[in-house]
Amino acid sequence: MSPVHVPELSSGGSGSGSLTLNPVQRALTRLSSSSALTPRSPPPSYGSIVTVLSIDGGGVRGIIPGTILAFLEEKLQELDGPDVRIADYFDVIAGTSTGGLVTAMLTAPDAKGRPLFAAKDINNFYLEHCPKIFPAVYGGPLGLLRSMRGPKYDGQYLHSVVKELLGETRVGEALQNIVIPTFDIKLLQPTIFSRYDVRAS
Repeated sequence: MSPVHVPELSSGGSGSGSLTLNPVQRALTRLSSSSALTPRSPPPSYGSIVTVLSIDGGGVRGIIPGTILAFLEEKLQELDGPDVRIADYFDVIAGTSTGGLVTAMLTAPDAKGRPLFAAKDINNFYLEHCPKIFPAVYGGPLGLLRSMRGPKYDGQYLHSVVKELLGETRVGEALQNIVIPTFDIKLLQPTIFSRYDVRAS
């Protein structure tokens, strides 16, 4: 593509020339002018750095980030006092699959507006509920047939446990900005749960 020449804008009216924009510059100009219409992310809590905690998925392997986060929270409590929680240190907490469950646990509010769960509660939750949330799946041809029919786990037990623990708590009430990417198997499209999107809309 050839460059496009547009008249130069001048405030004093004196002098004229041309401004050359290549296609990439034009696209960036359009993006910057339209960005004023889109909501911006909230400012970082600590200076100019946005802190993000990203938690991996993997079913029962949620015990691994649970162990790491419990250790991290313990060390932070040694520095800043016994009441601090992981959610106090991050601008955004994100996770998919079992990481989304951990994200919800870290940011769910209690009656006093503090995190309902400490990081050390994550592993206790998994050890107690994992056999029913992630039951053994058949292998071989039967397992393959079931996997083609739908999701590996039906989620009914998980839904009942989450309902019992969180009640009517909604995404917009999370104590920190959260991002939980999911996939809608009925509509065959991704769905992202985000506190920021809920509050912005």
